[in-house]
Amino acid sequence: MVATRKLNQKTFERSILHGVTLLDFDAPWCGPCRAQKPVIDALKKSYHGKAAIRKINIDENRDIALHLGIQSIPTIILFKEGREITRFIGLQTSDTLGNALKQLID
Repeated sequence: MVATRKLNQKTFERSILHGVTLLDFDAPWCGPCRAQKPVIDALKKSYHGKAAIRKINIDENRDIALHLGIQSIPTIILFKEGREITRFIGLQTSDTLGNALKQLID
């Protein structure tokens, strides 16, 4: 099930344990992150019921960002069954992220 809520420290680990999860690390002051938002929103609709697509505000969740070695944003990480599969740094296209999700789901 795709959730529109943002993750925090308490819900982070639980959220990546099962299935495919896309985590978008961002911040409200980040211009490229704001440009990435429509792509992430479209993916939420396209992959509803197939993958969880969530956002993590690095300002509010520094511990998660530090734990995963996030050094620049936007950073998008794909997890499958709790394991990091791939990481994208910087603004990504819908095709790039969609293809990566499709490969993990199929």
